Amino acid sequence: MHHDGLPAPDTGLVLTHFLTVADVARSRAFYTDVLGGEVVLAENPCIVRLANGWIIMNPGGGPTPDKPDVTLRPPTDLNTATSFLNIRVADIQTCYREWSAKGARFLTPPIDRKAEVRCYLRDPDGYLIEVGQATGMLHGTFADPPAGTR
Repeated sequence: MHHDGLPAPDTGLVLTHFLTVADVARSRAFYTDVLGGEVVLAENPCIVRLANGWIIMNPGGGPTPDKPDVTLRPPTDLNTATSFLNIRVADIQTCYREWSAKGARFLTPPIDRKAEVRCYLRDPDGYLIEVGQATGMLHGTFADPPAGTR
């Protein structure tokens, strides 16, 4: 599989947006067929380049070591936000140190998840923000399929 176009900067950061979805194929079709995005990676996670940004989609799931008390689920109430900002950086350790020094409160330090190293923080209102650095995915190692899908 050709992996050009992954949101993985050589320096600095790029901004992506993660959506927890009930049906990846249905959501992928909407963002490509309806909004004109381009599939960069079809699954685990689904990545669609849209204009000068990326939409990343995966089903929900329970806590992971880097977000220990957080469960992701698609929206059940249209008046409740159920997505989070996903920031991709070239050097997560430097980002973690610099942002922590500026007062960011991370849930955990960066954790290696095979496809990427990632960690989470909250903004002042409590919104969840993922910060990740592509590692294994640049060499063909992707996230495990979501629990219960195989």
